[in-house]
Amino acid sequence: MPHGSLSQPWPVIAGHGFSAFFGVLCARAIPNHYAAAAAAVALAILAMHVFKCIHPPGGATALTAVLGGPAVQALGYKFVIFPVLANAVTMVTIAILFNALFAWRRYPALFNRPAVTVPAPTTLLRDDTAIATPAPSHEQIVQALRTLDSFVDITEEDLIRLVQILRQDITPERGTPAATQSSGLDLASMRHLRG
Repeated sequence: MPHGSLSQPWPVIAGHGFSAFFGVLCARAIPNHYAAAAAAVALAILAMHVFKCIHPPGGATALTAVLGGPAVQALGYKFVIFPVLANAVTMVTIAILFNALFAWRRYPALFNRPAVTVPAPTTLLRDDTAIATPAPSHEQIVQALRTLDSFVDITEEDLIRLVQILRQDITPERGTPAATQSSGLDLASMRHLRG
């Protein structure tokens, strides 16, 4: 998922790095393997949440540091640098190079730029008049996502861009959606889509 927020460079590298660190810390500090494994995963998830680098495979990295056996235990904190961070950086580098080969794929999302200009956001009212509306605020997005009671793997910027693309542009002189002329939509189609 080249556009997913969980697969961007920061979550991949930092998620694995924090998870490996807390895995080694718990493996050394807690003698009971079950308690050490649970604490390592819990601390890894907490660190990934706090530093906004959630990467689900990081939990497995924390477990590996605890349950990986004598070879992993012997590495100690070196386990964080090599193999974990070295492998994470290698994976991200390969992903960037691979996705660069295809014009329709952009990784990381930072390289993803809209190919077309986004029309000014508008809302079509029940009486077929359209009014300009601003993009949703950060607070509105957070509140809307909380009502879903689910995780949505999209950045806030991409979500705002998606909302703007879904809205239609208004030509002030005519009071009609200008984008309907170029996109082939008419007011009847918009009414049907609106429900």
